[in-house]
Amino acid sequence: MSRMITFTAAALSTLLAFGPAMAADEINVVPGLTAAGAPLGLHGSDPVALLDKGKNREGSAAHTAVHDGVAYYFASEKNLKAFQANPDHYSVQNGGFCTFGVSVGKKFDGDPNYAAVVDGKLYVFLNEEIYKMFEKDKAGTISKAAANWTKIEHTAAKDL
Repeated sequence: MSRMITFTAAALSTLLAFGPAMAADEINVVPGLTAAGAPLGLHGSDPVALLDKGKNREGSAAHTAVHDGVAYYFASEKNLKAFQANPDHYSVQNGGFCTFGVSVGKKFDGDPNYAAVVDGKLYVFLNEEIYKMFEKDKAGTISKAAANWTKIEHTAAKDL
C-alpha cells in the first residue's frame, strides 16, 4: 500500500511540475507521459535522423532524452548521444507545431512525416497539402512563422 501511495505521489508531483510548462501548449507533445516522466515530442520520431539524414525514423524508448521538459526517442544510441551533445541544434522549430500554421498565427499539429530542413533547422507540417503550400514560399513562411512564434508561443492552441 505504501508503494502505491509513493508512486501516486511521485506521479502527481511530475504532473504538477510539467503542468504549468505545458499548460500553454508551448511544445507540441503527445498526451500522457513517457516512462521518463515527460510528455513525448515529435510523435516519437528521431529528431537527429530527421535533421541530419532527412529521414523520419521511429525512435525507441530504449534511447530517450528529456530536453525542456519533453522526452524524445531516438533510433540509435549514436543519435541519442548526438542530441545530448547539442539538444538546441536538434530541437524542432516552433515548438514542433506546424510551421505553416504558426505563420498564420495558429498552432496545428506538426507531423514528422511532413518535415523539412532549411538552413540547418527542422520544421514540421500538418499534412502533405500544407507541406506543398510551404514548398511554394519557404522563406516567406519561415519568416512569418518566426515573427508569429514570439507572439503565440505562450498562448494555448485553443485560444488562437
